[in-house]
Amino acid sequence: MNLLLIYARALSLLGPLAKVGVALAIGNLALAVAQFAEPILFGRIIDALAGAQAGARPPTYGELAPLLGAWVAFGLFNILAGVLISLHADRLSHRRRLGVLTEYFEHVLQLPLSFHGETHSGRLLKIMLQGTDALWGMWLSFFREDCAAVVSLVVLVPVGIWINWRLGIVLVVLMLVFGFVTGYVMRRTEALQREVEGHHASLAEHASDALGNVALVQSYTRIEAEVRGLKDTASQVLAAQIPVLSWWALVSIATRAATTLTILAILLIGTWLYLHGLAAIGDIVTYVGFATMLIGRLDNTVGFINRLVMSAPGLAQFFQVLDTVGQVRDRPGATVLADVKGDVRFDDVSFSYDGKRSALADVSFHAAPGETIALVGSTGAGKSTALTLLHRVFDPQSGAVRIDGTDIRDVTLASLRHQIGVVFQEAMLFNRTIEDNLRVGKPDATEAELRLALERAQALELVERNPMGLKAMVGERGRSLSGGERQRLSIARALLKDPPILILDEATSALDASTEQKVQAALDEVMKGRTTFVIAHRLATVRDADRILVFEQGRIIEAGTFDELVRLGGRFAALARAQFLAPADAVEKPLVET
Repeated sequence: MNLLLIYARALSLLGPLAKVGVALAIGNLALAVAQFAEPILFGRIIDALAGAQAGARPPTYGELAPLLGAWVAFGLFNILAGVLISLHADRLSHRRRLGVLTEYFEHVLQLPLSFHGETHSGRLLKIMLQGTDALWGMWLSFFREDCAAVVSLVVLVPVGIWINWRLGIVLVVLMLVFGFVTGYVMRRTEALQREVEGHHASLAEHASDALGNVALVQSYTRIEAEVRGLKDTASQVLAAQIPVLSWWALVSIATRAATTLTILAILLIGTWLYLHGLAAIGDIVTYVGFATMLIGRLDNTVGFINRLVMSAPGLAQFFQVLDTVGQVRDRPGATVLADVKGDVRFDDVSFSYDGKRSALADVSFHAAPGETIALVGSTGAGKSTALTLLHRVFDPQSGAVRIDGTDIRDVTLASLRHQIGVVFQEAMLFNRTIEDNLRVGKPDATEAELRLALERAQALELVERNPMGLKAMVGERGRSLSGGERQRLSIARALLKDPPILILDEATSALDASTEQKVQAALDEVMKGRTTFVIAHRLATVRDADRILVFEQGRIIEAGTFDELVRLGGRFAALARAQFLAPADAVEKPLVET
């Protein structure tokens, strides 16, 4: 992304505070113009003093008072305006930083799971924090310095040429030299800084991976290896960053040299012009002030460009995430799905992740309200993919999924997912209290409802044995709980939501036999009256399902009850024999596609 486009995009994110930004820009304009008065007035005072000295008389009050009074007035205005601009620039920058951070966070949470599956969470966090920090610094510097610097550069040269074009040429030459040096350094460092950002992203991913799997790191004694890997990445960051820093250090040195050389040039040229009657002493003093101001503004501009080059790759990544639009989103005119009975139908549904190999091929089945449908098959057979289409993690390439006769693509995502409860194979818990994790299912649930859901999920003892009760923290990803405890909490969360359609993705896989029996009884009770889909590898958990769909290579190859499929002697019977749920002497018949 072009640097100027990045800068313009950053300013466009002022959003609701844009009017404040405009007011600050106008204030900067007035401040920049007022700052020209000081060197001009100083030169006029020197001319007045020199004129009085040439006439062998003291300067009169009438000669100096207006100039001194104007100088004091402009000085007070500069101080007051500078304080007000700095104060409001600080407030605006901090407010918008937090506002944009929240907007980014909300946007990322709404992106589809396919995006999160391809993008590391550590990278997203790094982009969020680094991007909003860069925006904050950019807004602050723009309204404090950059805006006034640009106005000064635009106004200073014409004014300087108008007062004395010969001395004004010195200022023009100074700007051209600065422009050439800065442009050359920008071209040399842009690509280098993008490489630095790539290494920073790797650093964030490495650290996030290690911290997220600290139990694995410790149990496999990989602390030294992980630290060594982080040091290697840090060394790559440093190796890529040093050339960038070196180039901008060169610009800083050039700025200091320009200060001395420019003032010396003005004094020498100004003296020659004075001796030939082409400039007054006050002109020389004024242009020394102009040169000092110009160098200061150029230094600010170079600093701004330096910061922009350094932050541009991170901001480009930030804007790229903000501009990402999920393939699954609400259609124009999408309606709200309400009063769901639970009638689910797949009509010739086909889906492919990569456009080459089908994950589902012409899948059709119907689940009547209140039925329990089990999906079984080997890993990668398509059963999980089918149910991700049901709650629109993806949309099918052909065919349709309907709830109560309505294509789910014609309803809002929020209303669709409100009607579906999911218990994942891996319990997903926030690093918050038990109560907070349960309220994900129903934010306005009473304590009695929370306890009832825990009791039905065989998890009430988690609260009763802990002194903090429902306020007990579960740790990051629920690490303070056992695997079975985490799973029972996730089941309680789904029970509390009480949706008309329920998806159980190996919901009891992390439970011991005794607890599984209790939770299964609770699930059997809560599954009554609602349409339930169960993904299972352990066939014993789906023995009582109304219908079992056997998936293989993205197709349904068998369908029926448990006993019917065992008698069929096909693929399901083979799976049942392998789990000692069917007679070993059953003869496997050819697969029957349904």
